[in-house]
Amino acid sequence: MFNSLSGIITGKFPRQVFLDTGGVEWDLCVPDSNLDALGTVGSEARVFTWLHHTDQLMALYGFSSAEERGVFLDLLKVDGVGPKGAVKIMSAVSSARLMEILERGDLEMLEKIPGVGKKTAGKMMLALKGRLRLGAAGQSEAAVSSAKPYDDVVASLASMGYDRKIAQQKVAKLAESMAADSEFAQKNQKEREELIFRRAIVELA
Repeated sequence: MFNSLSGIITGKFPRQVFLDTGGVEWDLCVPDSNLDALGTVGSEARVFTWLHHTDQLMALYGFSSAEERGVFLDLLKVDGVGPKGAVKIMSAVSSARLMEILERGDLEMLEKIPGVGKKTAGKMMLALKGRLRLGAAGQSEAAVSSAKPYDDVVASLASMGYDRKIAQQKVAKLAESMAADSEFAQKNQKEREELIFRRAIVELA
């Protein structure tokens, strides 16, 4: 019924966004991991939506991208995970991080995610391992490829608390833009990593 809504953000709260689309203010349930990507209060935003409609209630869920919505819909395929549970999981961990945990088969870490637990972790591993991709979490293959030589930089940024997906995209963008700089090209790999690391911290801040 709805693919997305575009308008002005009038309110942002934990797992909630208000969006004014020209006189109609929508109340959307949004994972905390998606809030920053939607922008600040007063800014324009496009929110990808999913409508949950039952005999008892109607709720509209929002996401920063179609890919993030795809992860949400994949979580709904897990037996026992409903819309609120999927939002709780996505609020506690980024899509990229969730994919890493699933690909490693790390049940112990999966169980520690709020809203999961031992029983649900096993079901998630069975239903989703090998099915969630970085592309499904909003990253292009080009971004992954460009950032690959700087995996240590991405790992360092992630250890400082930055979202791994966002850090990888930023590093890829910097690597691509700086590659045309002859001075940068003449530096050794360690010097390039240090320069990109410093630039990434400034821009991510």
